[in-house]
Amino acid sequence: MNIIVEHNPSSIKLSELGVMSWPKWSCRPGKYALVFEERETCYLVKGKVKVYPKGSSSEFVEFGAGDLVTIPKGLSCTWDVSLFIDKHYKFDPPTSL
Repeated sequence: MNIIVEHNPSSIKLSELGVMSWPKWSCRPGKYALVFEERETCYLVKGKVKVYPKGSSSEFVEFGAGDLVTIPKGLSCTWDVSLFIDKHYKFDPPTSL
C-alpha cells in the first residue's frame, strides 16, 4: 500500500515542513471511501484511523494523533475512523502528462 507513517516527528521537523500553516480537514468516526489523486502528506492533531486498500478487508495501515503520514498518489482506499480526525494536510502539486 506504500503509506509511510512517522510516529511522533520532532517539533523541528514539523516547523521545517510548515505543517501548522497547511489547511485543516476533520471528520467524525465512520467509514469513508477515498481516492488520492495526488500524493498527500498529513499530520494528525487528533484521532485514529485504519486505512484499507480498495478490495481488502484484512490488510490495513493504522495511524493516529501525533503521526506524520505520506499517502501515495493513486491510492483508492477506505478510511475506518475510530476517533474524530483533525489533521493538517498538503498535496503535492499536480504533475503534467
